[in-house]
Amino acid sequence: MSKNTLALISDEPWLQDFAPAIQKRFEDYQATLHQINESMGSILEFANFHDYYGVHFEPVRKGWIYREWAPAARQLFLMGDFNWWDRESHSMRQNHRGDWEIFLPYEQYKDTFTHQSRIKVRVVDAQGRDLDRIPAYIRRVVQDEETHDFTGQLWFPQEKFNWSDENFSLEKVAQMPLIYECHVGMAQEKQGVGTYKEFEELILPRIKKGGYNAIQLMAVMEHPYYGSFGYHVSNFFAPSSRFGTPEELKSLINTAHQMGIAVIMDIVHSHAVKNVNEGLNEFDGTDHQYFHPGDRGYHEGWDSKLFDYGKWEVQQFLLSNIRYWLEEFHFDGFRFDGATSMLYHHHGNVSFDSVDKYFDEGVDDAALRYFQLANTLIHQLKPHAISIAEEVSGMPGLSRKIEDGGIGFDYRLAMGIPDFWIKTLKHKTDEQWDLFELWHELSNRPQKERSIAYAESHDQALVGDKSLAFWLMDKEMYTSMSVLEQNLVVDRGIALHKMIRMITISLGGEGYLNFIGNEFGHPEWVDFPREGNNWSYQYARRQWSLVDAEHLRYSQLNAWDQAMIALISKHQTLQAPHGEQLYLEPDKKILAYERGGLVFVYSFHPTESYFGFPIRMPEAGTYQLNLHSDQPEFGGFKRLDASVKYQTDENQEAALYIPNRVVMVMEKIN
Repeated sequence: MSKNTLALISDEPWLQDFAPAIQKRFEDYQATLHQINESMGSILEFANFHDYYGVHFEPVRKGWIYREWAPAARQLFLMGDFNWWDRESHSMRQNHRGDWEIFLPYEQYKDTFTHQSRIKVRVVDAQGRDLDRIPAYIRRVVQDEETHDFTGQLWFPQEKFNWSDENFSLEKVAQMPLIYECHVGMAQEKQGVGTYKEFEELILPRIKKGGYNAIQLMAVMEHPYYGSFGYHVSNFFAPSSRFGTPEELKSLINTAHQMGIAVIMDIVHSHAVKNVNEGLNEFDGTDHQYFHPGDRGYHEGWDSKLFDYGKWEVQQFLLSNIRYWLEEFHFDGFRFDGATSMLYHHHGNVSFDSVDKYFDEGVDDAALRYFQLANTLIHQLKPHAISIAEEVSGMPGLSRKIEDGGIGFDYRLAMGIPDFWIKTLKHKTDEQWDLFELWHELSNRPQKERSIAYAESHDQALVGDKSLAFWLMDKEMYTSMSVLEQNLVVDRGIALHKMIRMITISLGGEGYLNFIGNEFGHPEWVDFPREGNNWSYQYARRQWSLVDAEHLRYSQLNAWDQAMIALISKHQTLQAPHGEQLYLEPDKKILAYERGGLVFVYSFHPTESYFGFPIRMPEAGTYQLNLHSDQPEFGGFKRLDASVKYQTDENQEAALYIPNRVVMVMEKIN
């Protein structure tokens, strides 16, 4: 093996046969970065085109310049409130770069080209069509309440937002992110769209109390259809106006930082809305300006357009988008949606039953290189920023450093874990649970690639699927969640809900994610207003009154989640090496492991409890319960005594009382 062998290959012997392909990926990245540096000076300058395109005030020339990249268009005209929507009066010209531009002198337009006035660009495109479009780099887009049409809006507030988050430290969060995934619009209990301001005032304190150190905001980028959950983006530089103003989003982030909470953005660079009126599609009249031409530029499953990641201008657009959100809004990183779809020409719609699949012609090398550039940019701008890939194929090196031969993400989402839980709950009785399979699913990951573990996210909560609580308790959640009554279905559901979440967070990764409300077993699915439900907001909200009601068992699940997060945070469990199995007995459904100085003991048995059960401890000594799920405040039955001390014997085993359906967390006290 050469001394110059990339660390990814050295660390993973099973990749030896693919060393040339991994080396070539690294060399292609270096060549692309060199080209960027030669042409633009640095990747930072290359990713600064949001300050070139769009509308900007030029103090030297004393006026506004608007520029647009539309190479195949025949003519562009700027129009809006400032010229009473005259479609002819303000024609744009092509400059030396081939971009279209127009300059509006301040003295002439100071009373009409103003804050909150509306604009569009009329494009006579390559096909000869005459269409009114929204500028590609527009910073704000609003919808007319009567016509429902979207237009660009000038945003020139008199006072810049005053940030006060300079003391916020991202470094500790980046080492062990405990992420609360949330959607601003559906975060309130009211039947309507929640706002940035309401989220800041009402929801952030709940998240802080819950112990989470990061939030992941969904649906931030403007999207014309609310029911798309924010995934059909039309305007990449515009925070959704349906939730409030840009300053209100900044205030939300600023307040989160003051609380010690990082803010990660769910960024959608995997596809774009196909709408011509609102989005980028056929902006200059061609199908290949921002996207791949023909069938390759269309995702059938998503009914959306696919970016051409190998195109210089597209790289500029997307990388500038990353820089914009980091600098303008102080976001602390990104969760990249649909990374699997981006990485493969087949979008991941194959069985990854061979290592060859990660290196054959199915891989989109340009998209892979784009991810490397994106991660380079992110960490140059903000060294401790958190970069997460939503990736299900298991692409080797995804969350390894680029110089190691990787793609540069900090974390990958452990997407197999929620799938495992759903399949288990859907297809197996409690007696059929396979603890060997459970251990494998939660512990089988590369030693040097960090994962975000989660039992469920928004994907499992959407209409058409069920949350874990719903799989466990179903209709009983409507009638039997009172603490004053006992119900066998609910008792089972409460017990397993706690155990599933504890084993997922403590064993499954180096970070953790929970979707808003799922920590307390939020009933029902998430269903946004649409024609099929008569445009109802009934299921596009969070019912906080349920968890606030002490007579309901939702409060017990919430109390468990808070205690679990506090334990993991205090002991920095997820920064420790992978869990070490201490005991596994498939028939008795007992599993024990050590991680980060804590011993986790589970009984998944539906009926049997065990007295004096020998469990090997990692060290000889005296152990005591630190936390267990059978405490009454967590909906348990108080069968365990936390004051009991357990001494190991000559075999380094402690004799434990292990009730059924319980998790016990033990700690060595001497």
